[in-house]
Amino acid sequence: MRKNTEKVKIIYSLLTLQKFSKKMLAQGKSIGLVPTMGALHKGHISLIEKSAKDNDITIVSIFVNPVQFGANEDFAKYPRRLLTDAKLCGEAGANIVFAPEPKDMYPLPLQTFVHNPALENLYCGAYRPGHFTGVLSVVAKLFNIALPSRAYFGEKDFQQLHLIRKMVYDLNFPVKVILAKTIREKNGLAMSSRNEYLSPKEQAAASSIYTGLLEAKKLYMQGVISAKKLKGVVKERIKRAGGKIQYVEIVDKNDLMPVKTKVSGDVAILLACYFGKTRLIDHLCLV
Repeated sequence: MRKNTEKVKIIYSLLTLQKFSKKMLAQGKSIGLVPTMGALHKGHISLIEKSAKDNDITIVSIFVNPVQFGANEDFAKYPRRLLTDAKLCGEAGANIVFAPEPKDMYPLPLQTFVHNPALENLYCGAYRPGHFTGVLSVVAKLFNIALPSRAYFGEKDFQQLHLIRKMVYDLNFPVKVILAKTIREKNGLAMSSRNEYLSPKEQAAASSIYTGLLEAKKLYMQGVISAKKLKGVVKERIKRAGGKIQYVEIVDKNDLMPVKTKVSGDVAILLACYFGKTRLIDHLCLV
């Protein structure tokens, strides 16, 4: 895998990046895109390294997308450190960092968005109205600007990943979506930029999320098929550690529909909870 020892090139202009990508594609080169909001961690780095291995050119977008944040969410305080992140991108094998300004990505008046009315209001969407519209819209824009052959996403954001893959299929984007397994801290906590908000005590307590998920999977493998019991194990473990549950659901991995009573087939547990003021999400496939 190529290691970029020089300073990675940062492009701010949408048109400049699009022209660059068109030129690369005309030369027969493949392009990998890793969409991020910055504050990069090992999970992001693994995506960049995979893209650099798979493609001739790797573009990492760093854009804190205002459209996916609600009125009372953490848009203003979301960590931003472009130059540090760009250096990490170069070390991981990226060629380009794309860092547009919100006013360029969303020139006013903004009237066109990408929706999935069947799925965008479930689970996380029920508590973050408009969030997935913002996610799908910005990913669609990034696809049209960067023109990637492949795009890389972490599996931690399970609902988001499903929605993006459905968008690609439904709207015929010529992009192959590549997923990567969740990268975890030593205590099992899924890596996330928002983990920076946690105190050391909260970080330790938040390990209960993964512990609860593993306990539920163990019970399922032992023959427990009650959705209520399996979800209850996860909830109890998190509550005992001081977490506040937002939701715990068991879903069909193929269509994201909830499993209400008896669990079978390809299923996953999705959840969101709070430790302190920090909202964390995670999931685990039961099979």
